[in-house]
Amino acid sequence: MSFQPVFVLFWEKVKESIENHTYAKLTLAKTIGDTELKNIYVRPVLLENDVFSLSVTARYKTEEIESFHSLDEAFIILAPYMNNPFLTALLFTTENDITFKLNKKRVGSIIEQAPTFKNASDVILEMKEKEFKISGQ
Repeated sequence: MSFQPVFVLFWEKVKESIENHTYAKLTLAKTIGDTELKNIYVRPVLLENDVFSLSVTARYKTEEIESFHSLDEAFIILAPYMNNPFLTALLFTTENDITFKLNKKRVGSIIEQAPTFKNASDVILEMKEKEFKISGQ
């Protein structure tokens, strides 16, 4: 059985946290073995003209590469990294920490725990203040 349907459910929680203004940060971590790519961090940004975007920062052993994507584009970019090389995606929200995890048999699960962060990201708070809606995502 593929883990992808469970990752889709996880991504729905990412979308909900942005829409509900509770998103703090998202990290892909726990690699299989010693890989060049160490982590991927995803944070919201407002680009010129208040265009909502996600900053995707891939941290390698020797460099960091940042790119900007819509919510849907970010899913397409991040999904292939699950199971190659990452086994875990951690979504931090002000309501709870949501972990997508692959076990040794590569079966996906979602675990919810008490929140680590008390506040949403600054961009999410700014969006809430402006009553900013994410459109066309």
